[in-house]
Amino acid sequence: MKERDAILEDLGRSYSPFHVVHNLVMRLQKAGFSPLNEKTSYSLLPGGRYYVTRNDSSLIAFALPKTGLSHTAFRFAAAHTDSPTFVLKPNPVLCKNGLVSWNVEPYGGMIDSSWLDRPLSFGGRVYYLDQNGDTKMALVSPQEDVLYIPNVCIHFNRDINSGYAFNPAVDLIPLAGTGKDFSFSDYLLSLLPSDAASIVSFDLSLYNRDKPRLVGVHQEFLSSPRLDDLVSAYGVLQGFLTANPHFINVYCAFDNEEVGSLTMQGANGTFLRDTMHRLASALNLPYEEMLARSFLLSVDNAHALHPNHPEYTDASSPVHLNGGIAVKYNAAQHYTSNARSVAFLNAVAKKNDIPLQIFTNRSDLRGGSTLGNLSNNQLSLCSVDIGIPQLAMHSANELCGIKDVDSLVRLSAAYFCSEQEIL
Repeated sequence: MKERDAILEDLGRSYSPFHVVHNLVMRLQKAGFSPLNEKTSYSLLPGGRYYVTRNDSSLIAFALPKTGLSHTAFRFAAAHTDSPTFVLKPNPVLCKNGLVSWNVEPYGGMIDSSWLDRPLSFGGRVYYLDQNGDTKMALVSPQEDVLYIPNVCIHFNRDINSGYAFNPAVDLIPLAGTGKDFSFSDYLLSLLPSDAASIVSFDLSLYNRDKPRLVGVHQEFLSSPRLDDLVSAYGVLQGFLTANPHFINVYCAFDNEEVGSLTMQGANGTFLRDTMHRLASALNLPYEEMLARSFLLSVDNAHALHPNHPEYTDASSPVHLNGGIAVKYNAAQHYTSNARSVAFLNAVAKKNDIPLQIFTNRSDLRGGSTLGNLSNNQLSLCSVDIGIPQLAMHSANELCGIKDVDSLVRLSAAYFCSEQEIL
């Protein structure tokens, strides 16, 4: 599938949330979407296609129908751009015993051990002063094996296979090289455009250098870093781009989900509310009435049945790789799915022959929250939480079924094309 190839291509160059948004912008511009700027007023036309970014790490795009705007509704879908990683501190260089390491701190809840003993690099954005003293920004992501977090050999750490707890300030500091006079600023300058004179500030994080690849006897699985939640972000985008909107279709990619989303660019911030309010005002639309008719598809990966640990799966709702998109339920409303929202989604899926599965956590195991309930802090919407089933969530490499990736693209396209109203 062409859509699958595009998703794998973007996964392979998603070095940071800033790169993810850059990739999304490239896809949207190619499809004819025009940029908006939050610092200026919105001028919108029926049938128009637009996008806006915030902090360079979150993005909202929307496609307007050509007619019937005064009686329409919003059709939202949301995923997130961030993944667990390690963030470089502002003064990262540590020199000791002739070795240079970079000081980092964890971002999100990763599986620590999966980051050790593998080639790593870093990416993100850098603000710098050019030769004229003007402040500029550039994305960086050296395509080299720059960093390495080495394990202590088993001879010195006999507990490594018995439940060892890694100390992030000691065990998880990446090695960068040798020497006593290493200048991080000079190194960054070498990665920037030729007009760069000095470094002002940066947002940089580590990334696993492994590439997305198909694995399995029949190549039925996708192995890749950052599948949670980038395979959703790119998969939903593919469906969004193919749709001829009947409603106002809205695609959202938020940053900072892995650390709670309570930021200006997060789902628990005001980005979506601000953008939709400005949209409605620009077109003189009945905002509150439209929200009452609207729907949110919250898309974040789900837990598949683990082949070695089936006991972690709820007995009545096993979710299988390549078995279809998981619909998530939770009595405590960590997921927003309910009978009404699932009935709407099921009608869309059934009409288009798209398989769905039901996911619930075991009652004695707590799952994570996701974008649906976070977004509802800002906009009250009928919502359903879904996701591609995966294994090894929050590992440096994760695994999902390739058929489920295709199913998400199809489901997203069907959702954005559907003329069905909420029950």
